[in-house]
Amino acid sequence: MRTDIGPSPGEKEGDPNSQKIMKRILSWQVILGLILMALSAMVYYVHYLVFRDARHIFIYLIGDIAFVFIEVMLVTLVLHSLLAYREKKALLKKLNMVIGAFFSEVGTDLIRTISKFDSDTPNIAKQLVITSEWSDGDFRKTHKAILSHTPSIDHKKMNISFLKEFLSKKKDFLLALLGNPNLLEHESFTNLLWAVFHITEELCHRKNPDELAEIDRQHLAGDVKRAYNLLISEWIMYMNYLKADYPYLFSLAMRTNPFDINASAELK
Repeated sequence: MRTDIGPSPGEKEGDPNSQKIMKRILSWQVILGLILMALSAMVYYVHYLVFRDARHIFIYLIGDIAFVFIEVMLVTLVLHSLLAYREKKALLKKLNMVIGAFFSEVGTDLIRTISKFDSDTPNIAKQLVITSEWSDGDFRKTHKAILSHTPSIDHKKMNISFLKEFLSKKKDFLLALLGNPNLLEHESFTNLLWAVFHITEELCHRKNPDELAEIDRQHLAGDVKRAYNLLISEWIMYMNYLKADYPYLFSLAMRTNPFDINASAELK
């Protein structure tokens, strides 16, 4: 029996192919650097042979070296910041596409379902009837108010069988979203996905959801409460994004608002 934790005699640490590739890249870079330096020295030497003015060469050489620091500053601080901003903007657009898919497939219906279990729904519903007149300030104000709101999930009202059936059908979809590497850049939405997926896992382990003990129903109500707060918070931010960038999608989202009892997708 082997007691060491190192590689066996037939094993090698690291991938030899990748090491060879790295050596080739490094050797290629070193050779190219030496060639460029040699060409630069050759051109300076030709300049000296033609004009016989070493002072002129060193004046411009030192000036060029001095400008290198300014160039590095411009590239690293200014240009890099602009590229990072554009990259972040493009990433946020992709993330909002994922968030849109979540609310279209799961989120909106889940909010509509859980809101029936919340005794405070009538009180907060008025704040969440979003209209086309809302400004960014209105969205921020409402979002702040929701973050401080504590849902009152009544475990006795919870239709656990329906919730289990609904979420079990969406389990593969939720797993696919959790596997999206871009979500690492959006912590709050990732937390929402984990909260919803946790409820799904909990419910899938209940064989008889209609015959649960009261303490178990209270436990599930706590999980639902956690997910519900995150759901509303992300939904408000997503609605703000739609209003700013996709007015036609925002129009449909308003007409299917889960908090508006008069909402209807059909125009009348």
